[in-house]
Amino acid sequence: MAGEGFNAPHVDYAGISPIIALTVGLLVVLMSGVFPTTKRWAPGLAVITLGATAGLLLWHWNDNISLVAGALRVDNLAISISLIAILSAFFTVLLSIRERAAEEAGHGEYYALLLGSVLGMVLLAESENLVTFFVALETLSIPLYILCASNLRREGSLESGLKYLIVGSLGSATLLYGMAFLYGGTGSTDFAGIAHGIEAKGLVGDPLILIGIALAAVGLAFKTSVAPFHQWTPDVYQGAPTPITSFMAVATKAAAFAVFVRFFVVALGPETGDWQMGLAILAAISIVVGNVGAITQDSLKRLLGYSGVAQAGYMLGGIVVASEKGLSSLVFYLATYLFMNLAAFAVIVARERETPFGDDIRGVRGLGAERPALAWPLTISMLALAGLPATAGFIGKLYLIEALVEGNFTWLAVFIAVGTMISLAYYLRVVAAMWMSPGESAVTAGAAPVISGASPEADPIDLGAARRWYLVGPAVVAAFATVFFGVIPQPLVDFATHAGASLF
Repeated sequence: MAGEGFNAPHVDYAGISPIIALTVGLLVVLMSGVFPTTKRWAPGLAVITLGATAGLLLWHWNDNISLVAGALRVDNLAISISLIAILSAFFTVLLSIRERAAEEAGHGEYYALLLGSVLGMVLLAESENLVTFFVALETLSIPLYILCASNLRREGSLESGLKYLIVGSLGSATLLYGMAFLYGGTGSTDFAGIAHGIEAKGLVGDPLILIGIALAAVGLAFKTSVAPFHQWTPDVYQGAPTPITSFMAVATKAAAFAVFVRFFVVALGPETGDWQMGLAILAAISIVVGNVGAITQDSLKRLLGYSGVAQAGYMLGGIVVASEKGLSSLVFYLATYLFMNLAAFAVIVARERETPFGDDIRGVRGLGAERPALAWPLTISMLALAGLPATAGFIGKLYLIEALVEGNFTWLAVFIAVGTMISLAYYLRVVAAMWMSPGESAVTAGAAPVISGASPEADPIDLGAARRWYLVGPAVVAAFATVFFGVIPQPLVDFATHAGASLF
């Protein structure tokens, strides 16, 4: 009507400041691509963006803020998962220095895509609405499809990008179809509104809702590499540039599990009794398939891909129990998984640039005698992933097992224990290759080192680059953190406990 004024919605700029910082930084890095000095400046600009975003997130620690009419929520869970993604991206920037994929794609574009994926992860961790959930998931995924195929001269890289695009699109479509069922039944897109609609309309156990839950679980299982929806993982991990593989292995899993737990605990809380056993069975299958599949792998990236499938099964146990302790154990394990994986991938990047074997296990034979500064981080990483004592991996598995036993899922805890024993077969094989096998120096003498994947069409790069701080440094720091939090876990336990309390 005439004379009525427009009431603008309230915008909490302080609350969305991390998202603003990431978006502005992304645009600055992208625009820097027009200058000839991009190669020097793009990594630094990306690090500054990540640092500013992390600082703004920590500013809101212990705040519980609803943003954009309840579509986003900034709480300790969202902040902790976002920090894991940001730290993973920081390590990826370091590992990407002198990376051929960055040269091929353009440094401005490469780092802008990386920041774009981080933006999607932050939004995903904060999502409390089906619309923002799906938009954030695609914001996370689309840059990764491109980054996987960014090494244009390697057939394996292009193949991995295409596979990830096809399977990722299938997972997204399945998830969207499940969301449509849930919206159709409850009439709400908000997570809290979905939970209220299920209870108010008496839809507990309704086939419409159960189908929606099943489709949503399958879609998220694709994103988190949960078996039997994991088939893309080993191929994509092996074909993608190794720095991007390290980022996908940690950050994507962390963000997807964050929204996984928020969606199932908040939106589908009234249906807990219906989805718990289904997720528990998926977790058990994932543990078995991942550990058995890794045993015969000679490619270290494929080995870590199958290992990631098994690790996803362990993490899914934290969601299954649907308790504060379960969520805390999940966040703790995701944080330790960051350090365990990055130590391994940093060494793989270094050996790809030093030997003609790419990511094959032959590249680390004799590494203990030749390069102990790289052999020790990889050894610690393998032992931690196997869950041996005095490492953060042991504490993380113990935390998950305790939560499962308290949640009356002792049988799944037994699966974790048995899976851990099976995993020793392939983790210790890598350790034995480093310390008990002769080196390949006689074989590689005179051979030109090649980059990621040992592709014959790849251009040789400076052998000395692999000895520089941006490769050895991340490996040593991540290995040190793995041991530190294995011996003194309390700081990380407190961090995870604060995150776990966010939803309960």
